[in-house]
Amino acid sequence: MAAVGRSHAGCGRRVASGAVILLLYLLCGIAALYQLAALIAAVKHVLAREKPPTRFPKVSILKPVHGRDDAFFEAALRSHTQIDYPDYELLFGVGGMDDEAVPFVRRLSATVYVRKDHTSNAKAGTLIELSRHAKGEIIVVNDADIRVTPDYLQRIVAPLEDSRTGLVTCLYRPVPDGIPAMWESLGIAVDFAPSTLVAPLVGINEFGLGSTLCFRAEDLREIGGFAAVADYLADDYQLARRITTQLGKRSVMSTRIVDTGIGYKRWSEMWSHQVRWARTIRVSRGDGYLGLPVTHAGVWVALALLCGLPMVAAGLAVLRMLTGFVAGFVLLRCPQALALPLIPVWDIWAFGAWIAGLRGDSIVWRGRRQRLSPDGRLLD
Repeated sequence: MAAVGRSHAGCGRRVASGAVILLLYLLCGIAALYQLAALIAAVKHVLAREKPPTRFPKVSILKPVHGRDDAFFEAALRSHTQIDYPDYELLFGVGGMDDEAVPFVRRLSATVYVRKDHTSNAKAGTLIELSRHAKGEIIVVNDADIRVTPDYLQRIVAPLEDSRTGLVTCLYRPVPDGIPAMWESLGIAVDFAPSTLVAPLVGINEFGLGSTLCFRAEDLREIGGFAAVADYLADDYQLARRITTQLGKRSVMSTRIVDTGIGYKRWSEMWSHQVRWARTIRVSRGDGYLGLPVTHAGVWVALALLCGLPMVAAGLAVLRMLTGFVAGFVLLRCPQALALPLIPVWDIWAFGAWIAGLRGDSIVWRGRRQRLSPDGRLLD
């Protein structure tokens, strides 16, 4: 009887082991399909060509700035004064005239406005003030540390000539300062960029990045202005969601890529930013957040190796590195993406941030700890 019991136990372990291997095959297959979709999306974006504009409506660029004073930041602001476009205005907004960015903005001979409205999202409060003074038919909003090229406005305004388009946004190329920033730059290039490009292929239309949001002033008024998103952490996503869902219009990813400066003095600062990013995604798109681990192919590569499936691991790793290379280097021209063996390692790091983001309702933003509601609102 004891022998029969041991036989049954051994059989049960073999069945359980077989089920685990089968599940791992399934997960690796799903991860491979995702990487293939991201690779196709990246190649399509590399080959895409936009039509030149046929009209040049007045554009208002709204730039909230806050407390930075370094070489890249100054170059980013100055680049907006060198845009080749016949009719645009540049409006800067600050929380107060004591902000350390104000002296440089004034050297650009630009107009500076001070935020008057108290909002949970200070950036949105600044945008409310700037929108009161904007005279453009088209509104462009981008983060303070975004550096643009002279053809920037021509490239992002042109898609709005199609009435079905409500929003134009841009991918961004990280310009790191320091080793922790270089590590995050790798993630932006080989993880974030491909996931953004693949979103339209899986039916996600409500995407908009803080690197660029370009839309019609009348559409902004119709969705309730910036006040409608003033209590949310992810104001860029919320704005895009309202334009696409409430107005039934589409979001378009421009082929124009902008630069953004990234700098961290400590690894802990970068990790805190990663967790804040993860929690932002969780409260903005909870369904999508739960599916994020499938994009972390490096995790499944490691598990496949541990389970004695070297060929499965090698195949998935090669596909993952190819996708990261095309999206990160061929498209974004980000040199960190050339560190191909580190791409699966980044996935394991990102999976850790995903786990950290599963719990917790607080984030640290601009040195201030704030709580998040389940729907992504900032709670004072």
